[in-house]
Amino acid sequence: MKFRYVYQKVVDLKSNEKTQAEWMLSAAVGQLQLEQHSLDQLFEEQSKTASVIQSQMENCAPMNKLQELQRYMESIEQAITRKISDVKRAEINVENKKMILNGKMLDEKVWLKAKEKARDKFQHEMLLREQNELDEMATVRFAMRAR
Repeated sequence: MKFRYVYQKVVDLKSNEKTQAEWMLSAAVGQLQLEQHSLDQLFEEQSKTASVIQSQMENCAPMNKLQELQRYMESIEQAITRKISDVKRAEINVENKKMILNGKMLDEKVWLKAKEKARDKFQHEMLLREQNELDEMATVRFAMRAR
């Protein structure tokens, strides 16, 4: 007789939920990396613009050109501020997805442990049943020889 766990569908469901949580975490980490990359690009653009402003000042560029560069620099700084908040939101999302995944992993572990205990109990009962059958066969043989 083969072991069949009564709650196997629950175990499968918990495993699927864990897999989905892993995918969601992976997507959140990917989004965080995109936001961080975008922030890095903004910092590079800020650095390039600062060096352009510096070189324009050294070359005595017209005032309206410097003002235009300064406005551009301010817009980059605003974009950096927004992007920093986007990165923080993405980090919070990653942490939330990690917590969800930990919960799903714990659920799956509990159900797998219950399945393992049920399998151990089943195997123990099968061994007892086999032993009883062997004992009965031995008793019958002994009784037949005694006659």
